[in-house]
Amino acid sequence: MVEKVIAKWNCSGRVVEGPTNPMVTPLLTDLYQFTMAYAYWKANKHQERAVFDLYFRKNPFGGEYTVFAGLEECIRLIANFKFTEDEISFIREILPGSCEDGFFDYLRGLDCSEVEVYAIAEGSVVFPKVPLLRIEGPIAVAQLLETPLVNLVNFASLVATNAARHRFVAGKSKQLLEFGLRRAQGPDGGISASKYCYLGGFDATSRKVIWTVLSMLLAVVRHINLYLPTYAFFFHSNVAAGKLFGIPLRGTHSHAFVSSYMSPDEIIDKSLQSADGSSSCEDFVILVQTWINKFQLSNSLRGIFGETNQSELAAFTSYALAFPISFLALVDTYDVMRSGIPNFCAVALALNDLGYKAVGIRLDSGDLAYLSCEARKFFSAVEKEFGVPGFGKTGITASNDLNEETLDALNKQGHEVDSYGIGTYLVTCYAQAALGCVFKLVEINNQPRIKLSEDVSKVSIPCKKRSYRLYGREGYPLVDIMTGGNEPSPKVGERILCRHPFNESKRAYVVPQKVEELLKCYWPGSSDEPREDLPPLKDIRDRCIKQLERMRPDHMRRLNPTPYKVSVSAKLYDFIHFLWLNEAPVGELQ
Repeated sequence: MVEKVIAKWNCSGRVVEGPTNPMVTPLLTDLYQFTMAYAYWKANKHQERAVFDLYFRKNPFGGEYTVFAGLEECIRLIANFKFTEDEISFIREILPGSCEDGFFDYLRGLDCSEVEVYAIAEGSVVFPKVPLLRIEGPIAVAQLLETPLVNLVNFASLVATNAARHRFVAGKSKQLLEFGLRRAQGPDGGISASKYCYLGGFDATSRKVIWTVLSMLLAVVRHINLYLPTYAFFFHSNVAAGKLFGIPLRGTHSHAFVSSYMSPDEIIDKSLQSADGSSSCEDFVILVQTWINKFQLSNSLRGIFGETNQSELAAFTSYALAFPISFLALVDTYDVMRSGIPNFCAVALALNDLGYKAVGIRLDSGDLAYLSCEARKFFSAVEKEFGVPGFGKTGITASNDLNEETLDALNKQGHEVDSYGIGTYLVTCYAQAALGCVFKLVEINNQPRIKLSEDVSKVSIPCKKRSYRLYGREGYPLVDIMTGGNEPSPKVGERILCRHPFNESKRAYVVPQKVEELLKCYWPGSSDEPREDLPPLKDIRDRCIKQLERMRPDHMRRLNPTPYKVSVSAKLYDFIHFLWLNEAPVGELQ
């Protein structure tokens, strides 16, 4: 069955590959999905046509918007949903022995060829209650899809939203690097976070561990005087995320690399060819020391430092010999202003003599605002004193457990940071553990269904729906509106009554200047619906950035953001409350 579906896409050149994570299989689900599937099958109800909505109830991080992510992985799962014999044997073991053999034969032939998936485009800004995905298909297979789909959307959307919020606070001009692998919740948490942080607006991922190991290996190679061309080691790190998703990669080194050196005498191969290849410096170590001596004789720099740490200078020199075209130094191992910055500048100017341009420094501790400003003053003084054009604009990267609050504080204090490396608080979503997506049955056999609760926020919106975004004169989205599946679409210039789903007093007329239908078909199953293509990650990222830029500023602000309006049509409002009254039991007072 599933082979036929894949062959169909293969004929048109649109093969859907399997999930990125090989652990995402039909077994990635809760046991009760299998017990329900068996009960459906036993009652001969498993083929009944059902409609489920996947949505969330509240925006995360105290904000008023969410970035939708994870759709591609959902489609990859659906396109390749097929039980293996080994998986069926395991299901037989965990279910009661009374389960009939016919059920396992049913699982053996099960796929998603009869399932249809409608979704909002990945990278879109989304809001509570509006379906992110609508799943239509036989109820048993749709139920088996619930847990993995919720899993694939929950973390992805949470991390993408967290990244977008950090980008908003940092501003468009700053470079944001994801530093989170070592603190992420396991390998998949690290890989997924890299992908969805990039989607949410980060510029690159940085894997300091891999970068430091490569640096040390190259230093050993040079120590034993084994010739290898320098350009062969122009690496950036996180090989895994870069290979899987094409994310730009950046690298640096750790404190361990700096403290692994004792003195410049450890550097054996001291030669470095010029950037254009026309000449060679036979002793780069002496060239670096010459610049240290110049600093100490300089009137403008003399009072800032005395003797710098020579082991740190050796580490920087060795690192520059390994990576002359991408030299970025971690300057806070010993003392930033008395050692790290002067040592970096000496190595950077020695590289400059040979036609290279250093990338910059990284600050990983201390008063980041103050140190960045002092480092900038030092760079500017060097530029003025020695006539090195552009040196005053040398890049400054800051890390050290940064989050939204620290970025905001740095902005208020004033700083000279160009790039931020953000890890723990970003990839672990420290401020909120989960998004809280749910998967609710809204229709079966063309009959609308509703889930009731004493908590109104948990009441579902019944029936198969269509969703639209209405825009105002200034180009900002005004409101998202859900309508019944058979209602006519809202039209530009037409006055539309938008109602809060559950509060009768909240309502407003809207005359939209633009109407955008949100749900598109991404998996048509056996239907003839035209299918949307899955765009590359960079295009999804571009969509996310553009969508965020189109939002009204008061919806985006960190403190007291204005809630975005989510509504239903007047007809759907009436139907919700009719069904609510019809399904709710009537009490009796004694």
